[in-house]
Amino acid sequence: MTTSLIDRYVRTALRRVPEQERADIDRELRASIDDAVDARVENGEPREAAIEQTLLELGDPELLADRYAGRRQVLIGPDLYPIWRRLLVLLLSVVLPIVVGVVVVVTILEDGAVGSVIGAAVTTALTTAVHMAFWTTAVFAVLERTGVVRGNLRSAWTPADLPKYQPESQTTGQLAAGVAWPLLLIVALVLQQFTFTDEPVLDPANWSFWWPFLIAVLLLECVYAVWVSRRGAWSHTVTLVNAGLAVLFWGPVIWLLASHNFFNPEFIAGLDWDTSDPLGWLTTTCLIVAVASAVYDVVEVAVKAERTRRGLPTQVAGVR
Repeated sequence: MTTSLIDRYVRTALRRVPEQERADIDRELRASIDDAVDARVENGEPREAAIEQTLLELGDPELLADRYAGRRQVLIGPDLYPIWRRLLVLLLSVVLPIVVGVVVVVTILEDGAVGSVIGAAVTTALTTAVHMAFWTTAVFAVLERTGVVRGNLRSAWTPADLPKYQPESQTTGQLAAGVAWPLLLIVALVLQQFTFTDEPVLDPANWSFWWPFLIAVLLLECVYAVWVSRRGAWSHTVTLVNAGLAVLFWGPVIWLLASHNFFNPEFIAGLDWDTSDPLGWLTTTCLIVAVASAVYDVVEVAVKAERTRRGLPTQVAGVR
């Protein structure tokens, strides 16, 4: 029994190591087991119990073989895991919502049925998320197996790489987002007049005043984002300016929606949706989004300003 148990353990381990290394590992592993068993026997343990306890401490022979062979025992190791996690979080939090949003808009314009929109959103979100997670993980698993480590992907870490924790200021990403979203809305507002659909989505009559007015407000939003970034702190002044911009932008939008002057009547007439009142469905949905967005925008900035005034802890950008 003694020889059989050790032999079975050693042979199981050797199955997972390269053939040219088996002889050396066989001798090394047996010598290690014999030394451990002899030490336990000298301390008064029965030999069979000593062998069993030694093998228990060595653990699974297949995992032991992986260590002897120098094989990674994880799909993505600690060197690449932080990069994999940051990239996957970025894809799921930024790229995925954009993809789903585009699909939802296209589905609304082409079909418009509530069931179709919801189905397209859910299907796209699940399918895209699975593909992002799978292919990102697959690429990093290959990098892990081929020996590429974090040091090969970026320069060596130095204390200069430490982030500057400034809770009261905006990060570069926040500034970019604050400037980008108004510009994207301006581009969408202009392009919808000439592209996307046969008829403009929004009422062309509003180009006489309201659409240029909203474009001017959006440009002020860009200036506001730069001003807040340079100011470096939230305050009640910032809150008042933000609330004023919210009223200037969302006020006309909500009024145009409520008075049914927001969407182009010819565009609405051309919709073939599973509802007798596509304008009512669109208006209600957009009104809910507009009111919620306006309230959230004003309240978020007001809360940040009040916490700064009272000296309360605030979320440091980039830290969870």
